[in-house]
Amino acid sequence: MDDFTPEDLEQGRILFARPATFVMGCAKIEQLPDPDLPEVAFAGRSNVGKSSLINGLVGMHKLARASNEPGRTREVNFFDLDGRMRLVDLPGYGWAKASKSTVKKFQDLGRDYLRGRVTLKRVYLLIDARHGLKKVDDEALDALDLAAVSYQIILTKADKLKKGEAEKVQAETLKGVSKRGAAYPAVIVTSAEKGDGMPELRAEIMRTTGVTL
Repeated sequence: MDDFTPEDLEQGRILFARPATFVMGCAKIEQLPDPDLPEVAFAGRSNVGKSSLINGLVGMHKLARASNEPGRTREVNFFDLDGRMRLVDLPGYGWAKASKSTVKKFQDLGRDYLRGRVTLKRVYLLIDARHGLKKVDDEALDALDLAAVSYQIILTKADKLKKGEAEKVQAETLKGVSKRGAAYPAVIVTSAEKGDGMPELRAEIMRTTGVTL
């Protein structure tokens, strides 16, 4: 993990305490807002905890809508952070309840966003810490490599692990993406429920986007 000073962490806390609002959900690439702010996007398997992570970052319970039904995020959802950056929730993957044609439609939408978004600074790929990288994640990793977009692995739900297990999964995950050219060489371990890793992720996003207070 990158080293952050107490000042880095405090600046991240202050930035993400600013007002955050839902902007829009886009079902077609033509509907995307103008690329006039730096953006970071969140991707991951269905039910990996994307909504909980986004809510945890900004300290709000219902900014991003969480659902117990896998595959609910079928649009590219944009959230504005105090007019300084956008947080983008991409459609999930790896579920079985949606039809193949529906799955392809919103997966293609996510890929179109990745390929053409000039203000996209990084994609954070969320992986459940209890399971680590799985075969189902390969397609997402390949798509990110193909789009040549910088991405970083975020392990979620680390509070569900026994003591010491998170470090092992972190090391294995880092090794698993070490030969992928677009992967950022650091893995952040988080728990949206406990708040673990959130200060570091805020600081990381702030550094990545170049947004200052």
